[in-house]
Amino acid sequence: DSAVSTMDMRLILSFHFFYLQRLLRMVDGLNFKEFVSFLSTFSARASLQQKIELIFKVYDIDGKGKVSFKDLVEVLRDLTGSSMSEQQREQVLTKVLEEAGYTQDSTLALEDFVTIIDHPGLKMEVEVPID
Repeated sequence: DSAVSTMDMRLILSFHFFYLQRLLRMVDGLNFKEFVSFLSTFSARASLQQKIELIFKVYDIDGKGKVSFKDLVEVLRDLTGSSMSEQQREQVLTKVLEEAGYTQDSTLALEDFVTIIDHPGLKMEVEVPID
């Protein structure tokens, strides 16, 4: 059955509650025009750069314009749940950072984040499982 149950929705919402809170903080205080502009980032017409900038802002947990290794581990933890160990998460992120010329000690500005995402060896896929 491909129907979404109430329990499925609870799991989805609780799993992504932190990111929902971050997004809500980002729109707090925006006027209508700014809010519509913010929402346009989610449209198919938005550029990859716009989407990357939004992802960066969400991952920038402390809001200081930098993403740390710790921030990335936290994001990966939220995305993978119990399917990966903490050690596996750190190994994956360390490898991705090293391949793009960074280390665990690197603090990434938006430009660095874009460099990593644009790195030829990194394939990013976003999918929504339906079964």
